[in-house]
Amino acid sequence: MFDRLLSRSLTFSAVLFVLAVMGGVLAVRQDPAFGHELLAGFRDQVALQVQSDHPVVLFAKIFVNNLVACIALFVGGGTFGILPLLVLSSNGLVIGGIVEMVRQEKGTGFILAAILPHGVLEIPAFLVSAGLGFLLAEALARELLQDEGDASQEALDHGRLFVRYVIPFLMVAAAVEAFITPHILQLIS
Repeated sequence: MFDRLLSRSLTFSAVLFVLAVMGGVLAVRQDPAFGHELLAGFRDQVALQVQSDHPVVLFAKIFVNNLVACIALFVGGGTFGILPLLVLSSNGLVIGGIVEMVRQEKGTGFILAAILPHGVLEIPAFLVSAGLGFLLAEALARELLQDEGDASQEALDHGRLFVRYVIPFLMVAAAVEAFITPHILQLIS
């Protein structure tokens, strides 16, 4: 039963994220000024660090940043799913907008080279975190509204999955993003 619930929760997270990304793409196509603002913020806050930080420092920053986001997605399920819903959809919107702006400037190949190497692990880690957060929200609702189950035990079980899957995925993704992706982007630029 848990596998079915987790699959449903992951599917919901993935659909929500994809819709938010598509919303970001459409928003930029409708209002390029919005895209320019997103891209300027990204360049100021992220891109300059990638260029100036030593790869080990960059790895640590990326890992910690992504870990904090994933913890917020998971533990935020305690807000009855509101926080994971907001974090997932707002991140999807921003990512979609930035991806569309960069695609217009540098092409689809550049986007794939910039995202794919680490994204194959990082995005599933975010989706699993959000899925676990939504499961936590369901467990809390069942315990509080129906007086069924033990939300704290379910949170502990979900936490084990988080530690087993999300943290290693984030570590490898951060390593790829810090040590490999910059070289790939240099090769294609």
